[in-house]
Amino acid sequence: MRPSSDSASQPPPYRSAGSAPDTRQARSAAAHFATSDSLSAYWRFYWAVADAQLARWLPEKPGRILDLSGPDFRGAPRAVADGHDVVTLLPSQELRPRRQLTLVNGHVPAARRRSPGRLQPVVGDTTFLSGFASEAFDGVVADNRVLSRHLATEASLGEIARVLRPGGRVLLCVDSVVLGMALLAEQDCWPELSFAPRADVLLVPWPDGSITRCFTAEQLAEVITDVGLELEWVRPRTVLSASTVEMMLARDPHALGRLVEMELRAAESDDYVGVHLLAGARKPRRER
Repeated sequence: MRPSSDSASQPPPYRSAGSAPDTRQARSAAAHFATSDSLSAYWRFYWAVADAQLARWLPEKPGRILDLSGPDFRGAPRAVADGHDVVTLLPSQELRPRRQLTLVNGHVPAARRRSPGRLQPVVGDTTFLSGFASEAFDGVVADNRVLSRHLATEASLGEIARVLRPGGRVLLCVDSVVLGMALLAEQDCWPELSFAPRADVLLVPWPDGSITRCFTAEQLAEVITDVGLELEWVRPRTVLSASTVEMMLARDPHALGRLVEMELRAAESDDYVGVHLLAGARKPRRER
């Protein structure tokens, strides 16, 4: 199955308005996943799936949530609309969270079950959360592959565990070995590719010079449990390929909702084929 998932920093190839898509580029893992173009059919689908997954994960009761996912993450407004107070950590003051565009990226506003919460942008380092007290948050969202860009993922997850209250939960998204192997093959790194499935830690170079850490489901589960968190589940963010989504939306532009529902059902299987893995974990409660 072809890979299907998220972002880094290489711009997409230029294409003039009205020109036909380059099918050779469309088959490239880097072309699909090096940047998240919110106007493309696949990325409208991708963020609609991410929005639905976040909506399922959000706690029933309003709480305090730390968002480490960066300014491109579309989930913070969803959590605020659902009544939660969200502290979003940004690399600089200039990078404010983007306003949600419901008609462009496929998001559906959250049902107003309660009054909206507050969004508080804070400038800080998402690797070491030294500016936050221990057990300060009910939930942490580390989406948008942020923990794959932190190569010492164990240290970042340890900090997440520290700032979570007992019983608090984390939602995280990382690059999978499926994506890593596709990128290595694309760059003709055949010796590295032959060792990739057996590597304890897989660091993969991107065409733009950046490096990300890729995980199998088993490796991700081990890292989560090693920092003292209880793994709840691991599944692919998406299993439908980018080419499949784009073909179906080209045939029927109104099929987005059906595709999202299809994806949510498919992702509940044990088939870890997606290019991004999504995981949920919980900090154990103290024994009385």
